[in-house]
Amino acid sequence: MELIQDYEQQYAVQTAEITAQIGRIAVATGAERNKLISDIDRQLEESQELLEQIGLEVRDIPQNSRAAYTSRLNCYQAEWKRLQQEFNNAKVARSKAGYDSSVDDFDEIGIQEDQKRRLLDNTERMERTSNYLNDAYRISVETEQIGTQVLADLSQQRETIQRSRGRLRETDADLSRSSRILNSMIMRAMREKFILVIVVVAIFLVLILSIYFSIS
Repeated sequence: MELIQDYEQQYAVQTAEITAQIGRIAVATGAERNKLISDIDRQLEESQELLEQIGLEVRDIPQNSRAAYTSRLNCYQAEWKRLQQEFNNAKVARSKAGYDSSVDDFDEIGIQEDQKRRLLDNTERMERTSNYLNDAYRISVETEQIGTQVLADLSQQRETIQRSRGRLRETDADLSRSSRILNSMIMRAMREKFILVIVVVAIFLVLILSIYFSIS
């Protein structure tokens, strides 16, 4: 999971740089513009590779914790597609506008104003992106914490149930022993009662015989 967090930090830095560079395409010219486009293409590829690495790491996460990371990955992928679309729109807009070096020379003031506006827009977009990523990370951390607590509670309940089951087994064993002891006591009492009856009958017979012989 620490490796995923490292990838996420790298991805956040790259997307911020890409956002800033996309805003500069509209005011860049010639070699500078071509270099910007090349750099953005490269950074988009690198950020996509980061997302692929995050996806591979997410697959190895246990099922009970995977949902939060999958949700974050989906957010990153949606953000990457948005950046890709903004990059394509910036290139097309500049191409349609038909700017060249001579036009830039005669319209320097307009470009400066447009550059300020675009830089402000990009700054706001970067802030929104940063807030969005922070919120997504916070939610995923909270979800992971809740999942961990739920698992801990379930584990504790399982241990409680197992202890209760063990006590029930012990109680059942004690009842079985008590039942055997009680049965043994009942049998012994019945034998002693039977012997007592035989003794009483024997004494009674002896008395009768003694009386009979004494009369005779």
